[in-house]
Amino acid sequence: SAPVAQLDRVLPSEGSGRTFESSRARHSFPSVVFAVSRRQLNEPIGLGALFLSSFLAATLLPGGSEFVFAGMLASGAASLWPALAVATLGNTLGGSSSYLVGRLVPDRKLGGRALEWARRWGSPVLLLSWVPIIGDALCVAAGWMRFNIWWSVLFMALGKFGRYYLIGRFMV
Repeated sequence: SAPVAQLDRVLPSEGSGRTFESSRARHSFPSVVFAVSRRQLNEPIGLGALFLSSFLAATLLPGGSEFVFAGMLASGAASLWPALAVATLGNTLGGSSSYLVGRLVPDRKLGGRALEWARRWGSPVLLLSWVPIIGDALCVAAGWMRFNIWWSVLFMALGKFGRYYLIGRFMV
């Protein structure tokens, strides 16, 4: 309890002004410290975590980034457009890494529904790359079939943006 009491003396509460008393002297905080809000301090860290979550969720690793995205918006840690841009970028880059993995898969090891859909619809099937489980397989199939990487990335980004946009619109 004693260290907490000392901390209260040293660190001001939010409304106590710009100075604090220590046992030696009275010091003033630079005004820039008080100009930075809690949101500004948390937003870069939160957006970094959102990027990492979005990237990993779009790879062959299990996981989802929707809860992180929704949590960022619900808590006010980030506003819609920066969170939307970061989540879309991270998720698209993660899907692109799955596409590149598909380029490395030998001919005899890939098959299934994702491959059938990719053959039938071509690059636009990657609008569904956000769908859990099947989306990862679609990205790998697109790489394996050597779809044009630019069209593939474009359709991935559009699909992933659309999903995050809908989540974000319901959160705001």
